[in-house]
Order: sequence, then C-alpha cells, then structure tokens
Amino acid sequence: MASPLPGYASHFGIDNLPFGVASSAAHRFPTCVSRLEDTVIFLADLNGAFKDVEGLPDAVFRQRYLNDYATLPDSVHQKVRYQLRATIRAGLPESSTEHISAVTMLLPVSIGDFTDFSCSLDHVLNASEAATGTRAAPPSFFHQPVGYAGRCSSLSISGTAVQRPLGQYWEGKPRQSDVVFGPSRKMDYELEIGCIVGRPISRNQPIMADQAEQHIFGYVLVNDWSARDIQVLEMDPLGPLNGKNAGTTLSPWIITRLALEDCKTASPPRQRHVAPHLSYSGHDTLSIDLTASISKSTDGTSEITCRSNTSSLYWTLAQCLAHQAIGGAGLRTGDLVATGTVSGSTEQEHGCLFEYVQDQSAAPRGYLEDGEIATLSGRCTEGIGFGECVATLIPATSLDV
Repeated sequence: MASPLPGYASHFGIDNLPFGVASSAAHRFPTCVSRLEDTVIFLADLNGAFKDVEGLPDAVFRQRYLNDYATLPDSVHQKVRYQLRATIRAGLPESSTEHISAVTMLLPVSIGDFTDFSCSLDHVLNASEAATGTRAAPPSFFHQPVGYAGRCSSLSISGTAVQRPLGQYWEGKPRQSDVVFGPSRKMDYELEIGCIVGRPISRNQPIMADQAEQHIFGYVLVNDWSARDIQVLEMDPLGPLNGKNAGTTLSPWIITRLALEDCKTASPPRQRHVAPHLSYSGHDTLSIDLTASISKSTDGTSEITCRSNTSSLYWTLAQCLAHQAIGGAGLRTGDLVATGTVSGSTEQEHGCLFEYVQDQSAAPRGYLEDGEIATLSGRCTEGIGFGECVATLIPATSLDV
C-alpha cells in the first residue's frame, strides 16, 4: 500500500478525530491511530492518557484491528474522545505522532461480512434506463432496501491497485451477440459510503431502524468497482458475482458516528408506508458532499466526474441494518454495510459511469482505462471529512491456455 499524500488536512479537525490502523518505519507493528490535520496519532503511545476511562480494556489500541474498540459502548467512546481532545490541547508526546506521508494505512477492522445495498432512487432509475431504456425502480425498492452479499476477500484499503478482471460477456448487444471471454472492457467505479458495525446484533434479534444507528461505529468511503459487461451477463437472471469481485476499495479513516451527529438532515419524501422495523423520524439522513474524479498516472491531469450528496438517498444505512437483521442473520462487529452508488437527480450527480450509457452525449468520458486512477472524497463541514479513497486500475493478468 502506498503512503497517503497530504492535502486533506482541513477534513480532520479536532471535532473529527477518526480512527484507523497504521504502521511506519518508527512504528513497525500496525496499531490503532487517530488523525488531526496531517498528523497521525499513535494512540497506544499517549502515555496513559486513557487510564481513567472506565470500561476501556488495557492495550486495546495496540491491537492490529479496531474491532475490540468498536464494540464498546458509546459511553466509553465518548470518554475516549474527550480525553483525546484534552491530550491534544495539552500537547502530544513527540513519539506518538508522525506526518501522514510517513505512515502506511491498513484495513482498520477485520471484516467478516460485506453487504452492498442500493439506496439511491436516482441511481436505480438511471441504471434501469441505461440497461433497458426505461426508467423504473425494482418492484421491491419502495418497500425495503435491496442488496447483495459481497465478497470480503476483494476488500482493500485506499492506495491498493485494482486489476482489470477476466470474464465472459456479450460481445455486442445483450442476447443479440456471441458470449466471449477476455479482460473486461467496461470497468467502472461506484461512489458509495459504508458503515462499520460496532456493537453486534445477535442472530434472530430484530431491531428497529431508530435503534440500528446505535450499532454503527462509524463510516467510510467505498468504491465498489464494477465490470459492467461481466455483470450484465451474470445478472440475467441472478448475480452480481464476478462483475463485482475485482475489488472494493475502502477509505482508511473511520469517521465515527459521534463526529457526524450534527451532519443530519431530512430524507427525501417516502413513496409509501414501510414495515414497522423500517420506520424512523425522517430527519436522520447524513448530509455528506461526495466527489468522484479520474486522473491519469502519466500526466497527473484530473477530471471531476461526479458531485453528489448522501442526503438524496432514499434509504439510510440504519434502515439497511434493520432490514438485514429482520431476516435473522445478525451482524458482527466489523461488518461492512454500504449504500450502493450515491447519485442525484442531475447529470453532474451520476455516481458511476454506467449511468451515462443511455445518453453518451452527456457522458464526461468512457469507461476506465488501464493506468487511470479513481479518487473518491467526502466532506461534511469544515474540519469533518473523510479524506480520500483512491485506487489505480491495472491491466488484466494473462491466461495461459
């Protein structure tokens, strides 16, 4: 993994204080960290700053993953947040800090399950038009969040390259051409946000949407890379499978639920009444400004291809958790649940390139080329942002036959 570059200092003010896992030349073993501007804080080196936090296990910040910390109650998280702020203001020990450019960020939690939902009405309408020529939502969309189970072996941290996958797809128009095998010709990014489960939900334990938020530790940016040609063939009639298995990139910093308490707004109007477990106040939707851009590694030029906001999502992640729990599977600490593509109502708010298929005249560009870099970013207010979620698309492997 490449070291993250500076440039997002304004995202990480003292009201943010996210959590991640990092290592460096001076800190050889991965441990839990936080960030203030461009300074990474190695939490285990704060000389007993948290010794008076009742309920905080010893050496919890020396662990490789944040799971044991994420599962602790809000009361502990709030006290740690308070103590960290106090320690920053008093002056951090020099041995506990490094510049962001000197560290290597790693996956911050051990993720046992990954579910990708489709929460954006604008996205499903745009995708339907791109695929069929007709703007229509799936029959179940207004009744419940719809989603699929992803593959955790494909998850990687920001900065990890994604390889163009091999697979089968229609050579031309679906159902009107031969099926061929080769490298995907239609690689796409998806601009998403995801939540990390903190306190687990036991099997067969139903919860309400307004309770589910208490089980969210924090949020990350998600790029669920998509091989659109492979996906189209396998989703007739099931899938997706290999169309989504090339890679899913996560941003390295978990922005805690506590940090985003003031980043809420009203949801879009409901089309119909929902089942009791999906009911909520209607004012619990996160408002996060998101951008997607594509750059070329050869010349450094960059073009912004999307600007959208999570407030347009029809379903919240709390509703997604409640919906998944009602099926009986339960949720474990570290599980990742994502929104699916976050799109808005205008052409500038298409959260993936696939949405432009029907109207190529409006498309900012074609599908991704080898060597191109997809960068996602998100920001709520001054001092509270997500930094970047970035990955380079590299050529497919050769298959000796």
